[in-house]
This record gives sequence, C-alpha cells and structure tokens, in this order.
Amino acid sequence: MILVTGGAGYIGSHTVKALLLEGRDVVVFDSLELGHRDAVLGGELVEGNLLDKDAVDAVFNKYSIDAVVHFAAYASVGDSMVSPDKYFTNNIEGGLNLVNAMREHGVGRIIFSSSAATYGEPMGVPIDESHPQNPTNPYGETKLMFEKILKWYDVAYGIKSVSLRYFNAAGADPEGKIGEDHTPEGHLIPIILQTLLGQRENVKVFGCDWDTPDGTCVRDYIHVTDLADAHLRALAALERGAETGAYNLGNGDGQSVKQMIDAAEEVTGKKVPWMAAPRRPGDPAKLVASSKKLKNELGWQPKYPDVRTIIEHAWRWHSTHPQGYAG
Repeated sequence: MILVTGGAGYIGSHTVKALLLEGRDVVVFDSLELGHRDAVLGGELVEGNLLDKDAVDAVFNKYSIDAVVHFAAYASVGDSMVSPDKYFTNNIEGGLNLVNAMREHGVGRIIFSSSAATYGEPMGVPIDESHPQNPTNPYGETKLMFEKILKWYDVAYGIKSVSLRYFNAAGADPEGKIGEDHTPEGHLIPIILQTLLGQRENVKVFGCDWDTPDGTCVRDYIHVTDLADAHLRALAALERGAETGAYNLGNGDGQSVKQMIDAAEEVTGKKVPWMAAPRRPGDPAKLVASSKKLKNELGWQPKYPDVRTIIEHAWRWHSTHPQGYAG
C-alpha cells in the first residue's frame, strides 16, 4: 500500500488518481486544512496532521505501508516570508515525524515533493540538478533542508528517496474530475481564470521591470497530470532498486506572466484585466527547468507541454466549479 501525505491537495489528489488507475492500493493522510475531501477519488482517507506523532504512528500500525509519497507542506513563497516559523515547524518537524515513523516501521522508500525554490535566483537557465541550491525564501529553505534530511536518513537508515523539484504546477485533470482550489489562491492561472469569472477585479502582475523580454517574471509551467506521472515513475524506480536522488520537473520552456495572460485570452476568448503591482520579496526573475535527467533516466515525457492545453484544462475545471469543491 502507498501512503500519500497531502493526498487531498492539488498535486497530491492528481497523483492519487494516477496511482489508483495503475491499480495501486492507496491511503491518504491529510489534515484537510488546505486539502479537500472531494478531491480524493478513491482509496482510504485518514484525517490527521503530521505534527501529531501518535496519528502518524497509527497510520503505519493500521496499514501495511510499502512506500510513501510526501506532499503535505505549506507551500506559499510570500506567506513563508511573513511567517517563517510556521513553515519550519510544519514542513520540517512534520516531515521528521513521517520519516521517523517510516524508520520505526521498516518502510524504506519515499518520493518527496520538493521545489525549484531550492535553487533561489538562478545563475542561468535552463536549470539542471547540478545548479547550486541557495534559496531566497523560507519555503525553499524548508524544501532544501528536508532533501538533506532524506540524504542522511539514507546514509544512516537505508531509506531511499527521490526528490522531485517542481517548477510551476498548473492545469487540471483532463477529465474534469478534480482541479486546483486553494484558499487563498496564489497561483497565476487560477487567478487569471477567477478574474474572467468575475470573482476578482483584475490580475496583479508583481513587477513589470524584471530582466526578462517583457519585464514580467518567467516561469516553467508543467501540467499537474505530467507531474503525477513523474511520481509514479520515481516510485517504480525505487522499487527496482534505484538509489537516492533528485530530479527537476518542468517543461523546459519559460513563459512570462504577460504571455500567460495572452494565452488565457486566446483560449477563453475573453479579455483579462490586469494591473502592475510591486515586486514580491523572494521572487526570482526567471525559473526554467532542464528535465533531461528525468527524461533520460526514468523515460518521462510531458503529455501536455503546451500552455494553451494547460489553460484549457484549467478553464474546464474552473468554469464548471466556480466555487471549487464547495460548489
């Protein structure tokens, strides 16, 4: 059985769906603070918090866990700059409770939801796995710290891990069953689409004076279904005996904020109102991945690399679920 922490969240729920389609037995452990019960399409759902050692231990006692896919974390760059204590407590202490329970119960494989935020301001793009890791915000720092914890838990206890450093997760289940629903919402595509649905007055573009072709931040957007597929491939690699390692996960094609607004207008046929806003602390100007290592070693290929397809799938979800899972 596969334990998925944070499996009621955005990326977690899409990965749970992929695991179920592969015929895996899944148990989801989620506090439902940020996740949604209706996003879990199957398997067992256990409501609990990783900071509660007894609750974590109870899951390992009740279920025969073979491997863990770990998503549960706070994941807002801006929020982490304001409340770093919350991020270090939740992301590190909670993660330690998880891997310590794994050690005590003889579970030796974990896939970790890491982040491109571990790299900080890039020295050049595209970014490969050899790029120095120097986070510019507490969120990225917690992800890097936990990668290091996993490295030493392999040395000391033989727990093998794969850390997947995401760039910008985007889109929704192509079948429209699950999608992206955060409160508050901090991701660009849902914010654009909520604006088109009349739920926001405009899209705030944080900085129009970056060192990029049009002055707005450039990011590498990757379809959430392609992210889920990478988790399944990483899990299969560990099951074949792969060593602890890390992979970047992106399309290798950067799009600026203005380009994403233009693409959304093209997909929806609607004009997106937007306004310039000050830069946010901790934001790098440009993040674009090199996923060559993942492609070469695990055979991963993105199925939905075109941002218009990503936006189309997201629009299908948001237009049919204007209140997210609540409506």
